[in-house]
Amino acid sequence: MAATLKRSPLPTTTRVWQGLSATIRVVFITNRQRTGGWLADALAAENARRVILEEVAGATAGLARLRDEVADAVLVSHEPGELDAVELVSGYRAGGADEAVVVLGNQSEQEMAAACFEAGADAYVCAHTTTTRNLLWIVARAIQRNQLVRENRRLLLADRQRLQRERDEAERLLVQQRALIADLEAIQRQTTPRSAKTPSLRETTDSRDGGSVARSTTHGLLPNLPKELVQHYRDLLRTYVIMGSGNLAGEMSRLADLLTTAGVSARQTMQLHLQVLEELVAGLGARSTRHVMTRADLLALEMMIHLAEGYRQRYQERVRPPTQGLLPGFDGK
Repeated sequence: MAATLKRSPLPTTTRVWQGLSATIRVVFITNRQRTGGWLADALAAENARRVILEEVAGATAGLARLRDEVADAVLVSHEPGELDAVELVSGYRAGGADEAVVVLGNQSEQEMAAACFEAGADAYVCAHTTTTRNLLWIVARAIQRNQLVRENRRLLLADRQRLQRERDEAERLLVQQRALIADLEAIQRQTTPRSAKTPSLRETTDSRDGGSVARSTTHGLLPNLPKELVQHYRDLLRTYVIMGSGNLAGEMSRLADLLTTAGVSARQTMQLHLQVLEELVAGLGARSTRHVMTRADLLALEMMIHLAEGYRQRYQERVRPPTQGLLPGFDGK
């Protein structure tokens, strides 16, 4: 390729290199018969002091140099029949390289730009119609673009790893909570007489609609709790995750009153909580679990407080039952 780059009418400004490193290393792969001295002379005439140009003759030597050394950008001279830049760039990209690649040729951009883009090049420049300053801007933009792509890839990988760590942590917490409930269940079996029976929600009526709260049971882990209650707690947890506890204190107090009336234990309530929480976490997919787990822990804590307060009140009512006072005139005075 002959020295056909035009001299820029204005000197190159420092804005070209804003955001880039102090020194730009560019590897220029050219044909053995035509050296790249013309490009070095053009850059020197443009006063592009920050560009270090390294010339390599031949595709094989060029790929070997890029494999052994790091470059900010790669310029490839397209010489049909002698040096096929499209094939070289395609093979270079197939090897996983992500440096900025610009193809220089004598053909027009209408002829070569699409083919170079498809091969993985960042730009094609026709040496007959461009200037040195324009080439520098194209190279600088290509370097910046590849830096952004590389940074975006790194951030995506870091975000994916963070989400996976959060999911693993959530699974560990759920397993630990399941183990805690299992231990409590084993202790309860050892201390509860065989004749003791825990009241079921099947015997409890819902004062809000006058109907039976329980007409059917859930599967698996909660044989004594109805589907309606599980669905109600599922809706409560989802609302709590979004809104927090601000407007749900009354709803939680009514639910705790229902549970204490039916004699549902704290262990059974936590079983309900974990079952619903596991379903919610499983439905998150690739989304973050940290917010859900934090809000769920707060809901469980608040639910246990309401439940404990409900049982305390019932205990107080049993220990100190209300007495009927005598009417005036019947008190013997």
